[in-house]
Amino acid sequence: MKKFVIIGMIALLACSPEVKNGELIFTEVRPESGFNFPYFLFIPDKMSVQNEQVLIVEPNNSGFVDDDLQKHIEKAQRTASREFYTGNYVARKLQYPLLVPVFPRARTNWKIYTHAFDRDLAHQKNNELERIDLQLLAMVEDAKKKLSEKGFLLNEKFLMTGFSASGTFVNRFTAIHPEKVLAAAAGGLNGLVMIPLSELENESLNFPLGVNDFQNLFGKPFNTDAFKNTPQFLFMGELDDNDAIPYEDGYDLDERELVFNLLGEEMQPARWQKCREIYEKENVNATIKTFPGIDHEQPESVKNEIVEFFKNHIN
Repeated sequence: MKKFVIIGMIALLACSPEVKNGELIFTEVRPESGFNFPYFLFIPDKMSVQNEQVLIVEPNNSGFVDDDLQKHIEKAQRTASREFYTGNYVARKLQYPLLVPVFPRARTNWKIYTHAFDRDLAHQKNNELERIDLQLLAMVEDAKKKLSEKGFLLNEKFLMTGFSASGTFVNRFTAIHPEKVLAAAAGGLNGLVMIPLSELENESLNFPLGVNDFQNLFGKPFNTDAFKNTPQFLFMGELDDNDAIPYEDGYDLDERELVFNLLGEEMQPARWQKCREIYEKENVNATIKTFPGIDHEQPESVKNEIVEFFKNHIN
């Protein structure tokens, strides 16, 4: 894992972000501040110094495996700076800052699906991937300090958005740190959300399917009330057939069997509907939606619904 940081430091020399109608700041690795990987911070030109701002966090989702951190830096830079990506789109619409981390997804250790925060990632110890949830929180604090030095006032909590693997990351991160998240929007979720239960139908649900071993992994009990009260906007496209459950990088065989047996092998509508029913029964504050006629994508109409969802919960 050491080569990620070395390559990242080299990449810094060649990385000179340019962006229209805003400032894009690249922050290198700072282990002494709590994070082993770099991040991008986008600041819209018209951001107000009078009003309180809310930081938006979109976890990076490269969509490929590569041991060269530079490749992940380049994709994260696009995510942070272009309106095509939901976090940047929302940041421009709301005039809020956006943070995009640069977490790697290695070819060498391809079963660690960093960008989805899978079980393999949660078990990383004594390397640079250990507790990247805490690393992301450290990045947030570092970004807040930068913004404060520029005269901006920041809400204590932050917004999160993600799609596909990063949408799964957002849903799972919200379960780990619900007290930090003001509201979250996540889509393209493979018809699956994290279940806020230790077991279902007498079957134990370990992270990331459920919270049975939550204390052992994260050193604290699952905050049921905070998770249930955190507003979430969870969505799928009606025509979305992108299912990660059958693939080994995201789910081990035992996890796959549990998902299929308890929630459904058919992603839509069976599994997605079952998850919806569980969230409703458990009184999770989630808007769960299926967009008709939409595939594994986020058209402008969907992005605008996310903007409105965040607007409704900011105050």
